[in-house]
Amino acid sequence: MDKKAFKGKLIKFGFIISVVLFIVPSIVYFIRNGNLAYVDSNLEYKFLLDGNIDSSFHMWTYLAVIILMVIFYTLIIKKRRELFKSIKDVYKYIILISAICVISLPFMSSDVYYYLGIGRLASKYNQNPYYTDMKSYIDDNNININDDSVMETGYKNYWANTTVVYGALWSMICAAVAFFSFGSLNAGILIFKILNVLIHIFNCVLLYKLSKKKIFPLLYGLNPFVLIEGIVNVHNDIYMVFFILLALYMLREKKNIILSILFVAFATLIKYVAILLLPLIIIYYYKEETLGKRILKCVSWGILFILFIIIPYLLYIRDINVFYGLVVQQKRFAKGIYCYLMVRYPDKKVIVQYIRSIFAYLFVTTYTIICARLITNKDIKWRIEIRRIFIILLFFLMFMITNFQPWYFIWLSTVLIWQRADNIKIINQMQIALLIADSVFVRYSEHYMYVKQFFGTFVILTLVCMFGNVLVRLFKQRKINAKN
Repeated sequence: MDKKAFKGKLIKFGFIISVVLFIVPSIVYFIRNGNLAYVDSNLEYKFLLDGNIDSSFHMWTYLAVIILMVIFYTLIIKKRRELFKSIKDVYKYIILISAICVISLPFMSSDVYYYLGIGRLASKYNQNPYYTDMKSYIDDNNININDDSVMETGYKNYWANTTVVYGALWSMICAAVAFFSFGSLNAGILIFKILNVLIHIFNCVLLYKLSKKKIFPLLYGLNPFVLIEGIVNVHNDIYMVFFILLALYMLREKKNIILSILFVAFATLIKYVAILLLPLIIIYYYKEETLGKRILKCVSWGILFILFIIIPYLLYIRDINVFYGLVVQQKRFAKGIYCYLMVRYPDKKVIVQYIRSIFAYLFVTTYTIICARLITNKDIKWRIEIRRIFIILLFFLMFMITNFQPWYFIWLSTVLIWQRADNIKIINQMQIALLIADSVFVRYSEHYMYVKQFFGTFVILTLVCMFGNVLVRLFKQRKINAKN
């Protein structure tokens, strides 16, 4: 074996070891307790899953492992041409890494317990989760949940007193997983993790099919942020990414507008933000048509899209309150700029609400102008328009969401492959910055009073990365000019 091949194997093995190090605490916990789910809320964000260890040691150990993962991840991206001779080699490696991540506890998020709880509420207790929440149902009916670990844990969840805040398709998925878990929390989490791994791999395949480049499935599939938030913490955002990528694949590669709109509807039925892509998909497909026909097609396909949305809701709908989840999350403040401002200036809540109203007005106005310009543009360029969607998504993440959560930045993966190199770099850097910022909660707890440190760390790291990118670009340009 030559030196270069040995070095390549060392890099790939190094990343595997770093991922294994991340899941070691989960293995130890499983050996001690015999289950995949922590039920002690005191262990949330405790990286080593041991409440007797000093919290600062949890933080430094977490940071050391994350930095190690990022170093090997960066080396793999840089050396990808030497490390992977074919796309099959890429897929095999991603599958291996993803499979390792299954053996982990979702210690940084309790959302999966909420998913299973609302699913169990529907599949076992025949309750409509859009009108009945877990806590009220159990309390009002004196339900004994001692032998139902799914409901027992869901009952303790932060969202236990809240009806479903997701789309109808996600409610169906939760009900199906909860049904096949038969009330076992371990089985439910394992099923969800396996499903998330499959979706993760499908996303990698779609990214390659859309880009025809190995770098994009590697950028997404081995990204420590995506692995941790999508597989370890079992968030549903990767399902939305899957359906959006599928919609874009049907549009760009198969020229099938019906399936493209159907999959955008499916994405919206996971998380409502996906609807932002609908105008671009319809107008781009009819870019050669006249203005009048474009408007007509937007209306007709828009009606079909609404039908695609309504049909799954027929299983749940009683009245307009079925969409109450649209506003519930926006009534809560978490981790983002608005929570940061409210913690920093507790006496200025009215001003904070006013600032949010201004940003909401700017967002709606800007998005309306983009759609209006798009529909009247006679020369639509996909790459240009999708880059505008990236800015819209980023603005939405930073300034429109009050219940800001780090894993929402997985959404940016949907538009990754059409971005400029600088934007691709900053997307990855922001995602990694969020993982590092999470160390604040590992050190203390996921309490709103620590949002200042979390959000401040994220913003500072992002600005440092942006400034560093500019310096690197200037240095490279200067080097090129010197050679010439």
